[in-house]
Amino acid sequence: MTQVTNTVRFVLDSQIVEVKGERRTTTVLDYLREELRKTGTKEGCAEGDCGACVVLVGELNAQGTGVDYVPVNSCIQLLPTLDGKALKTVESLTHADGRMHPVQEAMVACHGSQCGFCTPGIVMSLVHMVQKNQSPSRIEITDALSGNLCRCTGYKPIIDAAQLACQSKDRLSFDDAKDVELLKEIRRSEHPTMSLEGEVIVQPVVRTRKGNEFVSPATLMEVAHYMVEHPQATLLAGSSEIGLQVNKEFKRPDHIVYLGNVKELRGISDTPTAWRIGAMESIESVKDYFARSLPDFSEVLRRFGSPPIRATATLAGNIANGSPIGDSMPCLMALSAQLVLRHGKETRRVRLDEFYVGQKKTVLKGGEFIEAIEIPKLKPAQHFKAHKVSKRFEQDISATCAALSFELIEGRIKNAKLAYNGLAPSPCRAPKIESVLEGRLVGEISADEIDQAIANSFVARDGLRATWKYRSLVARNLVIKFIDSVKVEESAV
Repeated sequence: MTQVTNTVRFVLDSQIVEVKGERRTTTVLDYLREELRKTGTKEGCAEGDCGACVVLVGELNAQGTGVDYVPVNSCIQLLPTLDGKALKTVESLTHADGRMHPVQEAMVACHGSQCGFCTPGIVMSLVHMVQKNQSPSRIEITDALSGNLCRCTGYKPIIDAAQLACQSKDRLSFDDAKDVELLKEIRRSEHPTMSLEGEVIVQPVVRTRKGNEFVSPATLMEVAHYMVEHPQATLLAGSSEIGLQVNKEFKRPDHIVYLGNVKELRGISDTPTAWRIGAMESIESVKDYFARSLPDFSEVLRRFGSPPIRATATLAGNIANGSPIGDSMPCLMALSAQLVLRHGKETRRVRLDEFYVGQKKTVLKGGEFIEAIEIPKLKPAQHFKAHKVSKRFEQDISATCAALSFELIEGRIKNAKLAYNGLAPSPCRAPKIESVLEGRLVGEISADEIDQAIANSFVARDGLRATWKYRSLVARNLVIKFIDSVKVEESAV
């Protein structure tokens, strides 16, 4: 492996692309269109909503024998995050013999494109789907397309095209043999650079003359060291928030620390008593992991953004962002999750329901960051329920999301933990409503009691997503829904 400093290197169309002199906040989309003239990829919203800019970004698989791809909204992904990775654009789909990809051919045959602006992103989303699933159901196809907006076709011919393409089993998968070798050539070192004095030196991917830089450490030790040295540095994971700040607010963070190459921050471990989720684990992988053990949590995450957002956004990033309508936090609070926070060589654990001290304000100290999330496993008599309410089913912000965990012992509710988003300046528990539930039989709790507890718990305020009258009504009805569903489950046993 060779090391080139102050250079972004990635594999595109079986060639190594070396990028020098670009800003640390240049987006993948801007570089493709303005420098490489790969204009098939389009800019629609510049905020990761419409999907016109979807490309595929790949990394070597665990065995080093192939490339694992994820769909990415290139409009909000920063160019230096590509360092050491592979990239596929819509132009990459043409085969050596000149034929289009089967998905493209099917889009033509089924008249899946009209104005054509959204088509490249749609094609890339479907191409990603068929890399993993060449016999998708209609629901799986619509899920794959949930991050792609089209104003013209009504989606039916696009879905027909996906089904038609999958009838041809050949040419659906990428031939990555050459890309694998090139990725091995440019992959970043997994060992930190050390000075003669034995101190860690985090090599920048991009550094400006003013000393501003984009670094991509490979170890947890490097991250911790850099954050101690630069406590105001911006941590970058999926770029779903920072990309918006770059595009919409024109922010240019002085020091950016990209966590995507830190293997210690990836993975989900399973112990007899708890699950531990690394800070770089994507929303998509968390959704899939908990589909059986915590189905309601998995379903809330399925409605988190879109496939390209879920593929890059992380659970820890959603928590650290601290949005008042963050969807994962009510679920995690109800599950008694705690955060493992690191500063230098020291770690501490903080319960998530004690993490927020105001709107987008947390207990994180300068240079401290989330290393992992730990979720205790459910007890035999414990139930967990969660549901998100929004105007659109997919890719929409919550009016509110509620989650409730409780044990049912001899028909009575014990150890109730209820949490909401959208009702307060930050996601939070609702202890007054929990007190109403505690020790009660599931059939004796009235709506009026819950309404009164909600009124005593929160300041009534209307918002862009819903009026307070609507939100408070939904908040009450979700509690009743959760309890009633358990009552039905118990009667069916």
